[in-house]
Amino acid sequence: MFRKVLIANRGEIACRVIRTARKLGVATVAVYSQADQGALHVRRADEAYAIGPATPKESYLSIEKILDVARRSGAEAVHPGYGFLSESAAFAARCAEAGLAFIGPTPEAMRAVGGKAEAKKLMARIGVPTLPAFLGEKQDAESFAQAAASIGFPLVVKASAGGGGRGMRVVLTPDALAAAMASARREALVAFGDDRLLIEKYLERPRHVEVQILSDSFGAEATFPERDCSLQRHHQKLIEESPAPGLSEKLRRDLRQAAERIARAAGYVNAGTVEFLVKDEAFYFLEVNARLQVEHPVTEMVTGVDLVEWQFRIAAGERLPSTPDWTRARGCAIEARICAEDPAEGFRPSSGMLAHLSFPHKTADTRVESGVEAGDVVSAFYDSLLAKLIVWDASRADAVRKLKDRLEAVELVGVATNNAFLIDLVEQEAFISGDADTGLVDRLDKTPVASEIDDEWILAAAVAAWRERVRCKMRDAAQNSPWAVADSWRLYGASTQALSFRLGDRILTCRVGTGDATGFSLETPEGQTPIRVRFEGAQVILGLHGRQQRLTVVAHGNDDVVIHKGRNRRLSWIDPLEPPARADDAETSFVAPLPARVTRIFVRNGDHVVKGSPILVLEAMKMEIPVNAPQNCVIEAVLCREGEAVREGDELVSMAARA
Repeated sequence: MFRKVLIANRGEIACRVIRTARKLGVATVAVYSQADQGALHVRRADEAYAIGPATPKESYLSIEKILDVARRSGAEAVHPGYGFLSESAAFAARCAEAGLAFIGPTPEAMRAVGGKAEAKKLMARIGVPTLPAFLGEKQDAESFAQAAASIGFPLVVKASAGGGGRGMRVVLTPDALAAAMASARREALVAFGDDRLLIEKYLERPRHVEVQILSDSFGAEATFPERDCSLQRHHQKLIEESPAPGLSEKLRRDLRQAAERIARAAGYVNAGTVEFLVKDEAFYFLEVNARLQVEHPVTEMVTGVDLVEWQFRIAAGERLPSTPDWTRARGCAIEARICAEDPAEGFRPSSGMLAHLSFPHKTADTRVESGVEAGDVVSAFYDSLLAKLIVWDASRADAVRKLKDRLEAVELVGVATNNAFLIDLVEQEAFISGDADTGLVDRLDKTPVASEIDDEWILAAAVAAWRERVRCKMRDAAQNSPWAVADSWRLYGASTQALSFRLGDRILTCRVGTGDATGFSLETPEGQTPIRVRFEGAQVILGLHGRQQRLTVVAHGNDDVVIHKGRNRRLSWIDPLEPPARADDAETSFVAPLPARVTRIFVRNGDHVVKGSPILVLEAMKMEIPVNAPQNCVIEAVLCREGEAVREGDELVSMAARA
């Protein structure tokens, strides 16, 4: 086994590899960009080295810088994780030239299956079914247009290199092809450093099913129970499970046999995943991910096999086990990806500091893989994945219930997240019944479902937190003074305090009556209610109407975020002395919602645009963010340039309303 390994990645997967390396007694070397100087993977590794600016091209995608760290640190092997250079045959070859073991496939295997075009050619030779496609032998627009007309619409544009849904666009009509290709090229170049594309027939409402493979250097292959990854947004997975529900035993067997044939034909070594689209009893090859997958923990949970450990062992020259059924599934495991993004805004990514973070306790049947802790900063330079929550149970029905329960235990404040949406998603009948397809997420309303508790509880929690802050301020300012007691006492009887909070687009009003540290009275338009209150750290235990509830209240800026069963409710106290907003205020500019790069500008000074028409495109956290006109307006000034990096809050376009 190796003495020291360099992990050429960051975030959650780097932390995951560090954990297995430590179990094996292998020292770890982390690399980090300027944006990741204090990141969790840096804190957990035995050694860490800076490799440049925050942009991936100048740090995590720089082969020269990573190999230089490997040389300086004395590492014997490199684990690429997933993303970045994990599927780069050039990187694997350079590692070999430098005398480093690459903990992944050989360069030859990557070239055979790592590129989608090359992989499809291999499938044609060995008889694995594929969808009609144009593999991009010529990359000019005319060749693509002719091929698209031959294949027929709808079709999908894909990046030839890499995976993870990046550089993919569904095209429904011929006139949308050019824009989709331009967008896919931009995203592919940023994500993989390669903007080559291909197109293939788009299969509507299929299931996305994949097979994990392990192959050693002695010619032995192992396939694992299939994973269903059909729940996706922007062609990127949200929820994965193993085994896939509802497949016939014949189809399961056919998928694993096809994966074995592919691994054997490619001369594959180490871990990889063969992905298929499944429609009824038919299946079609999609791609090979020549690396470890994000969703590998569900396979580990149902088999008890540490896939990262076997990546290490295979790279160190060991053989796969010959024990019968060592890859057999037991029970059901499901994974949910918790991401820094806002589903109600088209899954727009979010960045910022994590003011509060709490995950469910880790047990034998509940696993959390994360690359962040409270106080960490979520950077706009990398993808939005914050954590993976994985559960196991003997039956799928129990695993589904457990996943919902564990998602409801997640508390996260500081960035927008998809946690509430995931809770809504696992309550969908199509998911509960195991009948989900790749289009389910697109068909759902992304507006968060209302909390199980009504506004009175949310308001009571915000008032309790407000009173506690006032009480602490008064106590600190005037110790041992009768004026330090915020109990609404007056010489001629008790008084009440009027309070108003903004909750979304609504205003909640109340009057707070006499009370002490243990309670107060709350008067709303519906009536007056005595409230009992007890604080335990960030949690507040409220009692009203003969019922008790535990909620979490986190101060964030000038707001309070009330958390109940995984759902955040942000309440802003309305200062009565603050002047009201003018009714005639209108949107006259667009500012960057997060640090980003301007990739496309569609307007010029003086242009007249209508509401909803495209203005520009931003790229952040490996996603493109289209910006459309909020109203009919005239573009007064474009204040940015294509290719420019902008900061959160930078004004990008100024506009004036027009009739």
